[in-house]
Amino acid sequence: MKAVIAGGTGFIGRALVRSLTGDGHAVVVLTRTPAGKRPAPGVTYAPFDGATGEGWLRHLDGAAVLVNLVGENIASGYWTAARKARLRQSRLDAGAAVMDALRRAADPPRVLIQGSATGFYGDRSEVPVDETAPAGAGFLAALARDWEASTAGAEALGLRRAVARTAVVLGAGGGALPRMLAPYRFFLGGPLGPGTQYFPWIHLADEVAAIRLLMEHPQASGPFNLAAPGALTQDGLAQALGRALGRPAALRAPAFLLRLALGEMAQELFLNGVRAVPAKLARLGFVFRFPDIGAALADILGAGERSHG
Repeated sequence: MKAVIAGGTGFIGRALVRSLTGDGHAVVVLTRTPAGKRPAPGVTYAPFDGATGEGWLRHLDGAAVLVNLVGENIASGYWTAARKARLRQSRLDAGAAVMDALRRAADPPRVLIQGSATGFYGDRSEVPVDETAPAGAGFLAALARDWEASTAGAEALGLRRAVARTAVVLGAGGGALPRMLAPYRFFLGGPLGPGTQYFPWIHLADEVAAIRLLMEHPQASGPFNLAAPGALTQDGLAQALGRALGRPAALRAPAFLLRLALGEMAQELFLNGVRAVPAKLARLGFVFRFPDIGAALADILGAGERSHG
């Protein structure tokens, strides 16, 4: 199988590329800096301007699947108006590039995997939310909704399109977890805000396995919640992080201080919550390797220790 991946140099994308090439599949990674990438077995790097199919269109010929994970990191900077505009535009431009390439390809793939996030649902309190729920309110909900819509036209072209509404991905060597663990290492860890808000998460290994299921299963279409079934509040998360590091988890970060420091970003990223349920993955028979946060953290922290040993 040949896969073309936009966003293949990110945290999730790199793990997906490793999984595919490890199984002998050919992967074309779209990147703005192909000349600076070191050659890797089974991987071809193609130029990507983030807005059109120029430079990589030919790589779609004969490909089985196109994966679009492109979008600037929502947590990498304070949410100014300009920053929010860039977050949105990076996703819309990538969607436009995907559609431009698909319309012009001589032999396009028949499957498109479109990235999204559980932020689509907004703040949902403790109510379990499956894929039938509508988009919520707020910046992240609108961002995810528009990200998904950017490639909706692929279905009219005859492609099977699956949308990966991804929770916070936990894994070794990147992602959100290092920043989450940092306060605990200095005995400063604890819940964020009231602690009752739900925290959707997924182990990197399950994220990759779920994306591959969406790529390969002929009945996988529409939105899918890529979130572990082990429902977890911020209080539960704090206790799990503390246990994993052998540290206390008693220093709660008050909501007003988070808002003072981070503004709108604090509310949407840390104080809102959604109890995302992977209902459609379950119906396809997907089995999580790490449905429980304790086992997930033990595996991730053990992998980090092994990589430094």
